[in-house]
Amino acid sequence: MTVLSGKEVVAAIKSKLSEDVAALKEKGINPTLAIVRVGEREDDLSYEKGATTRCKGVGIEIKKFVFPVDVPQEELIKTIKQINEDSSIHGVLIFRPLPKTIDDNAVREALAPEKDVDGITDKSMTGVYSGNGMGYAPCTPSACMAILDHYGIDLTGKNVVVVGRSLVVGKPLAMMLIQKNATVTVCHTRTRDMEKITSAADILVVAAGKAGMIGAKHVSSGQIVIDVGINVTEEGKLTGDVKYDEVSAIVDAITPVPGGVGTVTNSILAKHVVEAAQKL
Repeated sequence: MTVLSGKEVVAAIKSKLSEDVAALKEKGINPTLAIVRVGEREDDLSYEKGATTRCKGVGIEIKKFVFPVDVPQEELIKTIKQINEDSSIHGVLIFRPLPKTIDDNAVREALAPEKDVDGITDKSMTGVYSGNGMGYAPCTPSACMAILDHYGIDLTGKNVVVVGRSLVVGKPLAMMLIQKNATVTVCHTRTRDMEKITSAADILVVAAGKAGMIGAKHVSSGQIVIDVGINVTEEGKLTGDVKYDEVSAIVDAITPVPGGVGTVTNSILAKHVVEAAQKL
């Protein structure tokens, strides 16, 4: 059984990005990410810390725009539009969910798609579905694709099952897999005979957001399993959507949690910022 470690993927991406950033700086371009955060949610702060560390590690600069939870929607949107017009900023990360007093759609659509490095705007999603290169795909499904690519897993003609149909992971990932010539089935809460469908897959990607929902009865020998889930147990331990000990004893390859998809996500964010800077 092969452990598809995210650390290897991160190292490869970091090496390439460091070269790209150095080349940009020689041209007088300093790749910069704007982080827009409302409030002090613990998970936002954790992700912000990781993203900041990963970006600075390859030479990307960070500008933070932090607001109190009661910030007026108009002020937040005004700031986003100012960021759109700031040529020194190449990518924007907006933490969501936003407070209920703010219209999420209005905020998302205020962001220029060419700076939408986390793939949250409708135009970015259109780009994922059409393959026309508009905007950027969400970072988590992009991380899944980066892992498959790094380990030389050819998707052509493969039967890939994605568990989860969210706009953040499941749906865009399905489109990205199809663009690599995979045959894709998407399972969700209303799917019948899920065990039969998942166990027949060549590659199984689990992004349901439910700890340990996939066990031995859902898989079969020879499979590759990508576990996107990041859940916290009552004991404070990180765990995936897959019962790792059960499943790893059966399948050929699997991503760990932690140390898998989540590890690569910040590197994809950094990669998108550099790509945005290169398009100037």
